[in-house]
Amino acid sequence: MCRHEAAEALGALGDVPSLAVLKRFRDREGEEVVVTETCELAVERIEWENGEGRKAEKLRASDFSSVDPAPPTAQGQEEQTVEELGNALMDTSLPLFKRYRAMFALRDLASPPDLPTAVPAVLALAKGLADSSALFRHEIAFVFGQLAHPASIPALTEALSNTKEASMVRHEAAEALGSLGDEEGVEETLKKFLHDPEAVVRESVIVALDMAEYEKSNETEYALIPEAQGTA
Repeated sequence: MCRHEAAEALGALGDVPSLAVLKRFRDREGEEVVVTETCELAVERIEWENGEGRKAEKLRASDFSSVDPAPPTAQGQEEQTVEELGNALMDTSLPLFKRYRAMFALRDLASPPDLPTAVPAVLALAKGLADSSALFRHEIAFVFGQLAHPASIPALTEALSNTKEASMVRHEAAEALGSLGDEEGVEETLKKFLHDPEAVVRESVIVALDMAEYEKSNETEYALIPEAQGTA
């Protein structure tokens, strides 16, 4: 997971000299699939960020300040529908970078939560949790954490409850549920996994329960809660 995060961070920085090391690990024989795919995305993102085509793209304004592994799908003359973006999300014949772009476009159509496209976009994203790529599934769970939309709870609960699921996916699912901690039943679900065999899942559940407590407390600054200081 640390190497995945390092590769993703290099992509977010958009530094062209980083392309050499990213391409080396993207193309290295026997490399972990998660690292290979992350490097692939990072290379595409840097090339997009520094390419001429990026200047011509019209991107939809986002409610999120995060630097994502891929930008949302650019708008054409007509904005793509949830159905069209959902089809692109699940089209494994497309490059991973394009599928990620559809993912973040769907995220933006789900925020704010009262948008008419919000629930359909969340449900379209939830289908991504059945993808063959653990990296892809983990990113869907991360997006659900950003959105904190109640419609994502069933899919997140299923992902966390699946003990055969990759730990990086269950980790993100737990933390995403933590962002929904004020919703009925979420804390009870999280507590079931406090003694999970996977250390990263146990630790994520502890963080998620702290987040849930914050959501219920109506505190204005999560960073001011003593237990949360120093977490990342």
